[in-house]
Amino acid sequence: MIKAVIFDWFNTLAHYEPPREEVHSRVLRDFGIEVEPVKLVTPLLKADKYFYDENIKKPIRNRTQAEQKEFYVSYEDIVLKSAGFRIDRTILEQVQTKSDQLFSKIVDFALYEDVLPVLKSLKLNKLTVGLLTNFAKDMTALCRKLGAEPYIDFIVTPFETGADKPDPIIFRAALYKANVRAEEAIYVGDQYKSDILGARGVNMHPILIDRYNIAPDVNDCPRITSLNELDKFLK
Repeated sequence: MIKAVIFDWFNTLAHYEPPREEVHSRVLRDFGIEVEPVKLVTPLLKADKYFYDENIKKPIRNRTQAEQKEFYVSYEDIVLKSAGFRIDRTILEQVQTKSDQLFSKIVDFALYEDVLPVLKSLKLNKLTVGLLTNFAKDMTALCRKLGAEPYIDFIVTPFETGADKPDPIIFRAALYKANVRAEEAIYVGDQYKSDILGARGVNMHPILIDRYNIAPDVNDCPRITSLNELDKFLK
């Protein structure tokens, strides 16, 4: 019997607000690169995969300033190449710097429309609800701001465990806080390596949420495109 449902944060429960494709499009326009925001959605998701795969090797926040700079330039290069643009390294660095500056000033978060109704339903059904994220923010304050705090029983981050997903340590910490056995918990996340393999590594039930339908080839775990599909896995 499922007793707990634990969620990832970014691209699972929340997205950037304003949408990052809009911010990115605005930055590129300043460098003479015209691209509609909608055409940057998939390129950004491809770059995200690079981010998470690299973070498994060594957390980005623990890298030197020079290493972080090189990483984010590579991230930007993936976005632009995936969108069909190849630009000079010097300009690429300038785009990355301006993008980083703009995001740090204006970017906030918003919950997907399906999130609060699903969280409320889970609580009504007496399930324990948790948040497990690598994200480097005050997640309690953020959940409170977005109206999710009443429906989330606990939050686990690397700052209390000393480990990032997919390390078993952080998943076991979530199970401990949920006070359930691994087979009694579902974990929902959008990244195959860090979320699905991480949860599976401690015998939790992993579910891939693929909101943008970019991973149709994943067939070794349940794949959903909306949290509204979650109910059928709770029986």
